Amino acid sequence: MATLAANGHNTQPWKFNIDESRIRILPDLSRRNEVVDPDDHHLYVSLGCAAENLAVAAKAHGRPAELSVASGTELQIDVAFGNGTPADNALYKAIPLRQSTRSVYDGQPVSPEDIALLTAAAKEEGVTVRLFTDLQEREAVSEFVVEGNTAQMDDPAFIAELRNWLRFNPVNAVEMGDGLFSACSGNPVVPEWIGTRLFNAFFTKDAENAKYREHIQSSAGVAVFIGDQADPQHWIKVGRSFERFALQATALGIRNAHINQPIEVPSIRPEFARWIGMPDVRPDLIVRFGRAPALPMSLRRPVDDLIEV
Repeated sequence: MATLAANGHNTQPWKFNIDESRIRILPDLSRRNEVVDPDDHHLYVSLGCAAENLAVAAKAHGRPAELSVASGTELQIDVAFGNGTPADNALYKAIPLRQSTRSVYDGQPVSPEDIALLTAAAKEEGVTVRLFTDLQEREAVSEFVVEGNTAQMDDPAFIAELRNWLRFNPVNAVEMGDGLFSACSGNPVVPEWIGTRLFNAFFTKDAENAKYREHIQSSAGVAVFIGDQADPQHWIKVGRSFERFALQATALGIRNAHINQPIEVPSIRPEFARWIGMPDVRPDLIVRFGRAPALPMSLRRPVDDLIEV
């Protein structure tokens, strides 16, 4: 269940060390994205997502988990298990169904009752979550996303790194067990050589910016996650907060997808922080949400390959 957590570019940047009463989640630094994530921010958010899935699953199986973050030669998350009564719940059932749904949503609002449930699920000490559902607010977010996306599209190193994680057909996707499979974004499934040519021909600033504007306009709202401090410990907390938000959304039939460009481009990030009314902090995640049909699920590497002994 931990390996099904949200993670940047579906890199799955984690390893697990297991004994009878404890699991340690460690970063797999060989799967870093040095261009889009130079300080490992997304990597540690991803570890937090995995830790939260593990805690939710453990509680459902009657093994309540206590999480702590330890720093040594490398930062790791220690998950210690107790004993309790199995407690199956909606978040646990949502784990295998959660996905980042990168498509046009139905444009309908989410009810105040569901907004309250999402807000409650995301509550985490050291993390603030701001929700923006007004059309003008979403249009403002859209302009930040377009500005960030334009900057990234002008960076050949960013394009090369992204291309490295694209999987254009099922054979390649299954062989690798990671990355961004075309079908998961509603794109055509084609042979690798054709996919490369299509990517070079159609992956343009204008097309991507138009797509993001349509995606945000069709969403019910945007959620911004902000840690109290810009350090790995708080990035892990942000990951835990977001993962519960995403699981609760899934349980309610609400989709979500990241639109992180404004916080990935350093020159735009402070301006976006001022716009949300928090100029002295670093926004960590920007997520749109709404209702839409499910897309194909992204793949995961075999669990046995992730166990460190």
